[in-house]
Amino acid sequence: MNFPSKLLENAVNEVSQLPGIGKRTALRLVLHLLRQPADQTAGLTTALLGLRNDIKYCKNCHTISDRELCEICENPSRDNSIICVVEDIRDVMALENTQLFKGHYHVLGGKISPIDGVAPSQLNIVTLINKVKEGKVKEIIFALSSTMEGDTTNFYIYKQIKDFDIITSTIARGIAIGDELEYADEITLGRSLIHRVPFENSLKML
Repeated sequence: MNFPSKLLENAVNEVSQLPGIGKRTALRLVLHLLRQPADQTAGLTTALLGLRNDIKYCKNCHTISDRELCEICENPSRDNSIICVVEDIRDVMALENTQLFKGHYHVLGGKISPIDGVAPSQLNIVTLINKVKEGKVKEIIFALSSTMEGDTTNFYIYKQIKDFDIITSTIARGIAIGDELEYADEITLGRSLIHRVPFENSLKML
């Protein structure tokens, strides 16, 4: 692709690094921004810089937040003895959209994947184990995607906490095997959460 401007080429190269964006799509997006009023482009730039520089992660559950504690963890009406373990913020948003879960979350920040070089030490697993050790947790709900990596991560955490006096459950398999949680419809996701099953039962299916 030949560019008449180095500035245009640089912008397209940067945008094309986003997931699912090829060079041609990046070019259309950049040209669209170029046609917009300067203040609109400046607003986008400001929002992205603010996101990158000012975003925080909740010190309790590790989800994205504007403050040290997210709104969910600060909410006194939420049950902090029930923790739903998810991969990232998209899963928190998906589950919150069901309006059925009233506990807390714990965002791992990914899944164990030796092929991709993701080890347990790179995820927020230690802080989850520490919560269990404090004795305030009654139930851990595994809500990772039903993929090999998700099941591996679930089992790894389960082995760390199985000797503690807590309930371990997993969302019901209304979610198809191999599906990502964020793409499930709200009704299916909500039913999977309500009809969660003991984690030990899921091990028999592996």
